[in-house]
This record gives sequence, C-alpha cells and structure tokens, in this order.
Amino acid sequence: MTGEDKGEQADAFIEFARANLEQGRKVTALYAKWNAERAERVIAFARGALLTDEIGQIPLDISPLALSLVSDQLSYMSPYLPAGVTASLAHELCRHVLAGAWLKRVNNLATIPITFKQHIGSYLPRTTFLAFNAPVKRVGRVKKRDPRPNLPNRPLDPVQVLVCRPDDYSLDEFNEQLTPALKAVSLNALPEQPLGPKYWGVRKYIEFIVFSAHPQALTSTPRAIRPSTCVWCRELVDGLMCPYCGSINQPPVGRPPTRGADVPAPPTKSTGEHIRPAWVGAQRQGGPTGPQQPHPGSAAPQPHSGRPVPPDGGHPSGPQPRAAQEHRPPDNAAYPRTSPAGPSSA
Repeated sequence: MTGEDKGEQADAFIEFARANLEQGRKVTALYAKWNAERAERVIAFARGALLTDEIGQIPLDISPLALSLVSDQLSYMSPYLPAGVTASLAHELCRHVLAGAWLKRVNNLATIPITFKQHIGSYLPRTTFLAFNAPVKRVGRVKKRDPRPNLPNRPLDPVQVLVCRPDDYSLDEFNEQLTPALKAVSLNALPEQPLGPKYWGVRKYIEFIVFSAHPQALTSTPRAIRPSTCVWCRELVDGLMCPYCGSINQPPVGRPPTRGADVPAPPTKSTGEHIRPAWVGAQRQGGPTGPQQPHPGSAAPQPHSGRPVPPDGGHPSGPQPRAAQEHRPPDNAAYPRTSPAGPSSA
C-alpha cells in the first residue's frame, strides 16, 4: 500500500482482489487494529471499485510478528475451509500462540496497559520486562532472572520460537533466560518487522512468538469455533458481525431457542416459607372476622380439631386475631396437628 495518493496505494490490492474474485474466491484482509486507518481505507476503496461485498476485513489487536504468523497459518488452511470459517479462525489462532517482547523499557508502550509502577521502573537500570499481547495482554517485570512466573501459558509440545530484533541488539540475555523457560525445540531469527518499533514504543526490543509444531495443532483449531449461516450473505461465520457483508447476526424476535427447548425450567429456589393452602388466602380475603362463602358446588373446609364448624363460618374456639389467622400452619402431615386444647394424642 505505497504510492503518492490514495488511488495508487490501493492499486495493488484491487488487482489482487479482482483476480481472486474472478476465480470465484472470496478475499479476507487481515490488518493491525492499532494501525488500521490506511488498511480500512484501501479495503473500502476496493469494495466500492469492484462493487462487491466479498472482501472481508479482520482487524487483529496483536503484534506485527504474531500478525504475520497468523496470516501464514490462515493462508495454509484456506484451500481446505470455507472463506467464512477461515476468517473466523483468525481470532481463534491468537489464543493458541504466545506472543510478546523482551523489553528494557515500557514507558512508551501504548498498545498494552501498564501500571504507574511499571512506568517508573522503566527508568531503573538493569530492569527487564516481559510484555505479552496474545493470548492475553500482560506486562510483568522479570525478577531474579527467572521469567517462568511471567509466562501465562505454553503451547502444546513440541514448541517452536520465532524472534526478530534490530540488527544491533543482542540475543544473549534472551537466550540465557527466556529460551530455557520455553523449552523450545527450535528458535529461528527473522528480520525486524517494519511496524515493530511503533507497536512496542522502543527502538531496542526482541519480539517473539511461541507456537506449537504438533501435527494436529492446526487441524484441531477449527473444532473450537461454532459457525452459523449469515442472515444476509449466507456465509458461514462465527461471531456477531459478518466480516464480509457487515450484517449483525442476531436471531429474529420471537424465535424459540434451538438448544434446550424441550427442557423444563428448573424449580424456583426455596425461600424457606411454607406454602399455604388456597383456602387460607381465600379466608383472608373475606376479612379477619367476616363469613366465608364457599364456591358453588364445593364443600366447605373442615378444621383438623374435629369440632363442628360454627354456622357463621368462624373459628371453632371463637374469634381469632388477625396474626393468628395469617400464621396458621399448613395442612401437611409432616407437621403435628394441634388443637386449642393442646397436642393431639394418638
């Protein structure tokens, strides 16, 4: 994307996209989220010039070396997978690598959050930091020349490491401390990435990415996503927004859930309160001392004490206060039945 004006900057990408679209293939463009202005402008220009929505865009918030590796892995898998599934794997692949940098200062690091203590520690001599951007964003100070507590995880064995650095920066400290902690089977040095100093905020750094060289490391990754058909372009995608047409993939209003629809709702959590019979609530609605009118065709409830019900429907032992009526025990065999004269005997 070089040139004097915006048209020249987009020429190479437009020709690349045109050649692939004519062969019936979709185009997926990966770019750095933290350096997205020119890339998004070129993608929008190509979509408008070719009048197509089959050019997808995937912004990734990872370092330049990690972006290069993820792009190579997607290019390797693209002939075997649908375009939408390949695009959905971009974020998933970032969770299976360990990407970061070996730094002496982090005071100018703007792409990963740091603390004030780490900012001040950048001015101390003989200080080393390990900054990670995948699978998590984390910055930690290497203490006692042992970086193992700083590592969030390790990919599946066997592990390979790619490193890049400025030409005048030594790898001795990196090889003495971090390489043994990673237990890598190989370490390969690459040229410095053009956007490396911009991402890490320093001129001297060692950027690295750790990934698994296991034969099934890539083949098992597509099983970790659950793609669904886009409601607009019918492409298999994983996520809320389709990277091609930009449609928001939400289920229609009123659509029943596709999973667990035939499973009944769990019972409500018990609060410890006894459930009262229906006739208790009906008795309270008639007033604390008023008569109770039975429902037509139903029998009037009989008290448990065995005494006859007074003609006016009151309590067998006379009028009762409201509190006694509200706390009347339920009709349940698990509770002892009592009468005004005392506990009943067998």
